[in-house]
Amino acid sequence: MLLPSTEAGRGRPVVLLHARPTDRTMWDAHLPLLAEAGVRAIAPDLPGHGDAITPAHREVAPWSDVLDTLDHLGADRFVLAGNSLGALVALQAAVTAPERVEGLVLVGYRPHDQPASPRLNAAWEAERAALAAGDMNAAVKAGVEAWTSAGATEEVRAHCARMLRRRLTEQLDHGEPPQAADPLGTGPVALRTLRGVPALVGVGEHDMPDFHEGGKGLARDLDAGRIAVIPGAGHLAPLERPAVFCTLLMDFVRRLPRQASSTHA
Repeated sequence: MLLPSTEAGRGRPVVLLHARPTDRTMWDAHLPLLAEAGVRAIAPDLPGHGDAITPAHREVAPWSDVLDTLDHLGADRFVLAGNSLGALVALQAAVTAPERVEGLVLVGYRPHDQPASPRLNAAWEAERAALAAGDMNAAVKAGVEAWTSAGATEEVRAHCARMLRRRLTEQLDHGEPPQAADPLGTGPVALRTLRGVPALVGVGEHDMPDFHEGGKGLARDLDAGRIAVIPGAGHLAPLERPAVFCTLLMDFVRRLPRQASSTHA
């Protein structure tokens, strides 16, 4: 499946993978900043999000779709940057095609087998209960409260609400498609094969403890050093703090060795 995408700039490809309750418009503020910084920023919709509608009963493998889309766009080698679900898909793509990945920037990661905190369980339950009651407004409000910080601007909250409403509406209309077998498997074995890939792990300062703990574990598995804490932000840290995130990302990218060719676009 070729994924709808938006891009800006020229240079080394940097692929921006969005979080679960969002879509590629999460990166609207980042694209011009990254283009100005001298990279080719590519933001796809992941399957089942935004404009990437998945056919009924189609098994989805987001990591394969990302790689196929980058083939189509002529990006041979690239940096993968992901938030939440996007961080997971970045890791899955990296394990699938490590020779193509120049670096990983992963924010708001939590392994699925990590027990959920009371705060995370409460967030999931609030959304489920609202949807079961047919109250989309309450479900959207619960999501915005869970995934953004108390200090998020009204603009950020409104943007988050629009993306979340669209995602939940499509989820209700089409259901959740079956998932292909996860290339990460279970446990940290597959992740440790990526220790040769430069990586930066981050988390929002005010994110749930699940993602602080998950980020620290991921940094250990990838041998990525200390995690970067994005100040004043919640789970959707790049959305709340686009300039801070882009600075963090570009500082990382500029330290990477240059490749002879990273794109044939």
